[in-house]
Amino acid sequence: MVFSSVTFLFCFLPAVIFFYWLPDFCFTVKSFFGQETATAIDNKSLCSKYRRYKNIVLLIFSLIFYAWGEPTYVLIMILSIVCNYGFGMLIDKYRNHDKALIRLSLIFNLGLLFIFKYLCFTLQNIGYLINKDFSDIKIVLPLGISFFTFQAMSYVIDVYKKKIAVQKSLLNLGLYISLFPQLIAGPIVRYETIANEIENREENYDDFSEGIIRFIQGLAKKVIISNNIVYIAISAFEMPIEDITPAFAWLGVLGYALQVYFDFSGYSDMAIGLGRMFGFHFLENFNYPYIATTITDFWRRWHISMGTWFRDYVYFSLGGSRVSKGRHIFNLFAVWFLTGFWHGANWTFIAWGLYFFLLLILEKQLDLTNKKTWWGHIYTLFFLLISMAIIRADNITYAFGYICKMLSVSTLFPLSDQFIFYLTEYKYVIAVGILFSLKLPIHLTLQNQQQWKNYCTVAVTTILFLLCTIFLVQDTYNPFIYFNF
Repeated sequence: MVFSSVTFLFCFLPAVIFFYWLPDFCFTVKSFFGQETATAIDNKSLCSKYRRYKNIVLLIFSLIFYAWGEPTYVLIMILSIVCNYGFGMLIDKYRNHDKALIRLSLIFNLGLLFIFKYLCFTLQNIGYLINKDFSDIKIVLPLGISFFTFQAMSYVIDVYKKKIAVQKSLLNLGLYISLFPQLIAGPIVRYETIANEIENREENYDDFSEGIIRFIQGLAKKVIISNNIVYIAISAFEMPIEDITPAFAWLGVLGYALQVYFDFSGYSDMAIGLGRMFGFHFLENFNYPYIATTITDFWRRWHISMGTWFRDYVYFSLGGSRVSKGRHIFNLFAVWFLTGFWHGANWTFIAWGLYFFLLLILEKQLDLTNKKTWWGHIYTLFFLLISMAIIRADNITYAFGYICKMLSVSTLFPLSDQFIFYLTEYKYVIAVGILFSLKLPIHLTLQNQQQWKNYCTVAVTTILFLLCTIFLVQDTYNPFIYFNF
């Protein structure tokens, strides 16, 4: 099940809201008819009274949400929850053996990820070396396994480091790992971020209303922009290399850059909005990455939860920058190799990660990491668009050929029929995409706004939701890119 579907919007989400808020509704009705002695609803005590019920409702619906598309692989997630709960309890109890236990937990989690995500890729490459065919081995990738595995690992590691208290309730830990707003495609939520809110959150009207607005903003990003602009990238990257013109190659990577940004940031907005509706406050995952003035600045703004995860659990664990120059370079290499590999079992992802490793090393050597100049913005966008060709291509050979086409400036003109057609057909979507990715529009919120602006916000949000519904009923393309990661 995906957020941007009629089933989720008009069946699943209303059902969750109904059962989640049912105790509050019943209490309000009783108070209205004088069946409760309290003259006013004590929100804090009410929330505490029904917290366990609400957590059970969220856990059940989260498992249903995942099982909707993965009825078998929901057992893998349940196994991950139970085992990591056990690792956390054992590490907390047997501190004399915590190093052995943390290693065992890492072997379990990384082994689970390896089997389902990387085993076929590994066997395929071994097969090339020993001249043996392993293509008959097929393993279906469970949705979101990279995300919920990383969340589970971060929890156990933080218990080991004594950064957080161990969670003694299997229900609460299961809710943290499986919480449906961020389950499939992030953001990667740290346990410490919502540890207190699991048992002590206080839902309120402001959070619920702002959550709805944030959700619809993300839905509009996905359905109106990403789902439409995708056809440019599909057309460009399905063409034989010899048929692509340089102008259309650039248009293709521009289309993919906008698609992947509005797809993933839209999902993050929807996840954050849904979390707010149920009293959870997830951290931001995107901060207008396409206004970055350096590659370093870009990675402070793009997929923030993933970047900070690799920084805290890989880069710092290896020694960070407080080591020799050679070791520091190795640490960066390890982080970006793993970052690329995390995105998928393909050499293009590894090449994409190492591409950014080289750019970041170059920026550090030239002392450009914190520069803010107009030409820095141009060079950053240039290299970002090159990177889109690497990660979007099906293989390294095609990626190399595509980049060569992009750089063939001598044959930029005349413009091909494909370029003219797609630019003309999608010019408004491209313009809106560029506009909203550069932080030019003012974001609408209910907080600290005048009353007439509140009405305007509600009106615009309602119109966006109706437009999204129309697009969803008519459109056939609707998957999220990061489901595959």
